[in-house]
Amino acid sequence: MQKRQKRSSCTSIIIGKKASLDGSIIIGRNEDSKAAWPKHFVVHPHKKFITKQSFKSTDNNLELPLPQERFKYTATPEWTDEFGLFEEDGINEYNVAMSATESAYSNQNVLAYDPLVKDTGIGEESMVTITLPYVKTAKEGVLRLGKLIEEYGTSETNGILFADIDEAWYMETGSGHHWVAERIPDNAYIIAANQLSIEEIDFNDPNNFLFSQNLIEFVNKNHLNPDYDGFNFKHIFGTNDESDQIYNIPRVWSGQRMFNPHTTDQTISNIDNLPFIKIPEKKLSIYDAQRFLADHFDGTDYDPLKKTDKSHLFRPISLAKNQEAHLLQLRPELPKEIQGIQWLSMG
Repeated sequence: MQKRQKRSSCTSIIIGKKASLDGSIIIGRNEDSKAAWPKHFVVHPHKKFITKQSFKSTDNNLELPLPQERFKYTATPEWTDEFGLFEEDGINEYNVAMSATESAYSNQNVLAYDPLVKDTGIGEESMVTITLPYVKTAKEGVLRLGKLIEEYGTSETNGILFADIDEAWYMETGSGHHWVAERIPDNAYIIAANQLSIEEIDFNDPNNFLFSQNLIEFVNKNHLNPDYDGFNFKHIFGTNDESDQIYNIPRVWSGQRMFNPHTTDQTISNIDNLPFIKIPEKKLSIYDAQRFLADHFDGTDYDPLKKTDKSHLFRPISLAKNQEAHLLQLRPELPKEIQGIQWLSMG
């Protein structure tokens, strides 16, 4: 079975509740694939099934059982399920928000010992469908998806965003069966752009870090940690090559120059070590997040709308192959029924 297209082009953002203007948590992403490939917006009702339920992918040969109770949730599937559902983003009746995925890449050292499970593993196409309707908190979402990945494997390297009214988590899959997740500090934001991003893991802090079973043993046994000290997930599992320098890192830089203009270099000349987690110079609104997803290096010589020798050097956040852009906002001060709002712009 052949996939429609390798997805490797999204850009993601998470804003913590103390970093936002109104105390809400915001997660969002541009879903990128190709132009003229429409999406739908759907609302799946709460349903209790009498018979056993299962998920069968049309993207690969994944098949797994599902609970017989499905919570109400929103989603943005493809216009056709011939090549997979790709439900991508939504909020369920417990005000858990999920966005999947931020495509990324693992290095060959890691994949040599734990290859991706291409034929029967869990991929972007299935993640929202098999996770969001069955969890009541963001942390539950991480743990459910993580357990499934350990059992069935994953077919891709990805980043996944989760949030509820209390906290936000960013999860990354680094190999066929290994993953980590980090709780984003309330006063901070993160930007991810097609590159594994989570850095140091504190294995003694379950309130802020989650990870697959035997992760440390896997890395130590196979001599995968290039650093003398610590456990930097990005260094161990990720990449930092010419493609990252041209295609991925400039988008992170562009977001950080928007939210930290006084401490971010205003040219793309020294951006090798941009931090994953940043505290913004001012509190961020939903409109700041919208402006970020619409950014194409505005106000710089790298803007592709300009006619300069630098205008096509780097890949912008906003471009023609944005299928849809979404922001999932959780507002704790409002009644439960209207705490979650899904901002959606169809491409």
